[in-house]
Amino acid sequence: MTAVLSCPRRLFRILAAAEMVTWTLLLAGMVGKYVLDAGDLPVRVGGSVHGFVFLVYALITVVIGVDQQWPRQSIALGLASAVIPYATVPFERSAERRGLLGDRWRLLSPGTSPDGAVERLVEAGLRRPVLAAVLGVVGVAVTFSVLLALGPPTEWFA
Repeated sequence: MTAVLSCPRRLFRILAAAEMVTWTLLLAGMVGKYVLDAGDLPVRVGGSVHGFVFLVYALITVVIGVDQQWPRQSIALGLASAVIPYATVPFERSAERRGLLGDRWRLLSPGTSPDGAVERLVEAGLRRPVLAAVLGVVGVAVTFSVLLALGPPTEWFA
């Protein structure tokens, strides 16, 4: 597990693939509900798993983007790739080709000092990964709970 967390490239690759897999779960749930008349359960399960992984992917995209000094447009594109089914893996491959994914956390490198409040926050999280992980999971869980209470996105503005 620490090998995954110690390498931004590996972490991002795993989350991009996980996001793709959860899209498959959600789409399969929708086929079950609307084509096979399997009821609501397949969409609830697939949608819940996908929603949770989506939020984790979004958080880690921002953390990696800040640490690796991505242009803002690349961070925005990384976030947008999670909204389009199966787009996270092509985005990850593109980021890899463009040299945006390093093997090490830049903000943990000796002699590197954070530039601004956002980098200081990311560095603090990288230096205290257990605390950051707990806070990240709590933040994602709270956001996930609020979104569940709001209902499906298709009903938010109805």
